[in-house]
Amino acid sequence: MLIESMRDIGYSLETALADVIDNSITSKASDIQLFADTSGPEVRIGVLDNGHGMTEEDLLLAMRLGSRNPREQRELSDLGRFGLGLKIASFSQCRKLTVVTRRDGETSTAIWDLDYIAECDDWLVQVPDDATAVPWADQMGKNGTLVVWENLDRLVEPGAVAKGREHVVRRVNDATEHLELVFHRFLSGEPGLRKTAISLNGRALQPHDPFQSNHPATIVGPVQHISVGDKVVVVQSFTLPHHRKVPPAEWERLAGRAGYVKNQGFYVYRAKRLIIHGTWFGLARQTELTKLARVRIDMPNGLDAEWKIDVKKASAQPPYKVREGLRSIIETIGASSKRVYTARGRALVGDSRLPVWNRVQDKNEIVYRINPEHPVICDFVDHLPSDLATGFLRVMELVGSTLPMDALLADLGGEPEKVKGNAVSDETLSHTVRTTVRRLRASGVKPEDLSMMLQLTEPFRSNWPATERLLTQIASGEEPVVCEPG
Repeated sequence: MLIESMRDIGYSLETALADVIDNSITSKASDIQLFADTSGPEVRIGVLDNGHGMTEEDLLLAMRLGSRNPREQRELSDLGRFGLGLKIASFSQCRKLTVVTRRDGETSTAIWDLDYIAECDDWLVQVPDDATAVPWADQMGKNGTLVVWENLDRLVEPGAVAKGREHVVRRVNDATEHLELVFHRFLSGEPGLRKTAISLNGRALQPHDPFQSNHPATIVGPVQHISVGDKVVVVQSFTLPHHRKVPPAEWERLAGRAGYVKNQGFYVYRAKRLIIHGTWFGLARQTELTKLARVRIDMPNGLDAEWKIDVKKASAQPPYKVREGLRSIIETIGASSKRVYTARGRALVGDSRLPVWNRVQDKNEIVYRINPEHPVICDFVDHLPSDLATGFLRVMELVGSTLPMDALLADLGGEPEKVKGNAVSDETLSHTVRTTVRRLRASGVKPEDLSMMLQLTEPFRSNWPATERLLTQIASGEEPVVCEPG
């Protein structure tokens, strides 16, 4: 009854695999191989490492439920806590757990079979003399440990074996994305941390750095320290680059399945291993303008109790002193993210002569109106008879009043990188540049300021190479010609 109840503690496939990999990393493994066999009569999953392995005595101790005191002092690199992870994580996915371990060429094997336990109604672990029949045991080296899951009743439903195989393949592939994020610092091998290779059926996992810390456009904040007793929590903020500075495929991967808004916030690492991410711990709200803000928090494993780390190592709560420290810097954490988006249009909004749209703030409301003082609009109105000019301005007012705010808000909130302005033709761009330059010169704008003003304004900013060529022609006294495509 107890073991069946513990199977439902809340592990997913990805968190269960991560818990097994924790043990491999703690054993100083430099290579971890994941196997998913869906071609045989039974679906099986294996995790093989080249760590230091265990003796038979160590193995039997490791197979016990609750083999470690969670308050026991551990090495700084130890990713375990309760001594439950290997067993409960495995039982959450399968009914038969086999562990084969080897140290200095000596092999030991132990099996937990839940059906055997139910039949005997006793806590009996099986210890076979020979491990040659265990899947993937032939790939073990002189030292290391192999964990094999069989009878995967939580992944493959009885009577649906064919579809179950497809489901396992899909779930395992999805799980690798989680592992690439959780163990990205080990996969990268950052200074002072052993580099660990992880693969699935021979395919190497790639580190997923959620901060893009090596990108030149990433804004990296200062390192801050918060003391909790004799332990130190290290905090550092990162602001991701604007989507125009990142290749589309890289932007999509960095967003994660939940998207940028849900993945903003604190990323808590315990001994360099990601525990929880995508939360502000109630200290701030997740908003569109702060979606590029991510904060790395490094905590030592000696603060497990204070952070309330759970068995799955998938949730945490900062202690009071850390919360207060984070609260004091929360305002500056999201400021850089807001600037990435708002600063791009600040000069345009502030200059009343160039924007096509004016941003007008009246009390608590913000309204966008077409700017009747725009050089091209003014030039067109000047050439119209008075009755047509009045009618044209009414049409402009109608266009401005029908701006689809709800649709824009929904699109920008979901996938802003896919929202584009309407492309301008070469003829329209040439006419717009020529008219704008002439009107600005007539209003007293200095020639040296023209380029800067246009560079901050649409549609010139998005078509700057062609605009710059036109400005050069105008400066040299040539009549601008229609721009070549591109």
